[in-house]
Amino acid sequence: MTFLRTATLSIALLTANGAAMAADPPKPKLGADATPITADHAYLKTAAAPDYWAISPFYIHQQTSSACSLASVTIAVNTLRGLPAMAEDTLVTQDNLLEATKDERWAEQAADEGDGVTFADLTEDTAQSLKAFNIDAKVEAAQPTKDTTATLDAFRALLAANEESAKDLVLVYFNQGVVTGDWDGPHVSPIGAYDAATDRVLIMDVDREWYVPYWTKTETLFKALERPAPADQGVLTGETGGWVHITMK
Repeated sequence: MTFLRTATLSIALLTANGAAMAADPPKPKLGADATPITADHAYLKTAAAPDYWAISPFYIHQQTSSACSLASVTIAVNTLRGLPAMAEDTLVTQDNLLEATKDERWAEQAADEGDGVTFADLTEDTAQSLKAFNIDAKVEAAQPTKDTTATLDAFRALLAANEESAKDLVLVYFNQGVVTGDWDGPHVSPIGAYDAATDRVLIMDVDREWYVPYWTKTETLFKALERPAPADQGVLTGETGGWVHITMK
């Protein structure tokens, strides 16, 4: 009887799963608002794209499910610091960045299944990380839902200016699902390039278990900055995003 019941249950589950699969076909890797760099790299073949080439050697994945801020800031610190000249000097890693800042709050937020950071936290974490590695840079943050001057036009102007050299970088705190069409929640990654002719931004997504860098319309990314984190995001519920602009002095 046990075998028959198990077999019957298995058949029922297979039937149910089959019906669910028929009703909900698998999603594409990226939705209509994102184009992977593997499918479109024409801009990088014709433009100087200084940020993209400066970031690429130091482009890493977030080491835990909640470490997108940590990975993004690590990329920024390495990019602005450059390759150390001496053999005994290591690159900055996510672990030794936490050691250098001695920030227990950030360590807890970035741990696996941690809460993640607020936008204000990201701004603070960026500034203290640069200081920890003696990088003389200015950090400016803007949050569209709280700053009337942080408009879409202002964002476009910032991206255009940022594209001129690798002396400054932009990190964005955005709702990933608005861009990718999947997970609805806050995320952090660096901007790799801006194609003004097509008004598209290249996001160097640190969620590398799932993604490669991808292009999205500037307006789409701006909407992702404005979208509040949903109610299932715990302490981040209602949190909106923005950009952190790092400029070498």
